[in-house]
Amino acid sequence: MTAWVYILASRPYETLYTGVTTDLVRRVYEHREGLIDGFSEKYGTKTLVWYENQTEIAAAIRREKQIKRWRRRWKFELIEKLNPEWDDLHLTLNR
Repeated sequence: MTAWVYILASRPYETLYTGVTTDLVRRVYEHREGLIDGFSEKYGTKTLVWYENQTEIAAAIRREKQIKRWRRRWKFELIEKLNPEWDDLHLTLNR
């Protein structure tokens, strides 16, 4: 089953949320609309700034845990490789 690892930001270089899902479009929508209680809602992390596809959910979970252990600077560098302007990538997702 295909899965996605993703990072949401409140603003560039501020609060980041790293998550994993099998339905990226739906999950980002839930974050953006405040339908998910917890960290994302509390800190306003609604801008999709990075995502990566994995072929298996187990691999996605491992990658999510790896990224969560990283230093903030490393996460910023990861984001900027894909998205140097910190654009909201939800607009590029296939609907």
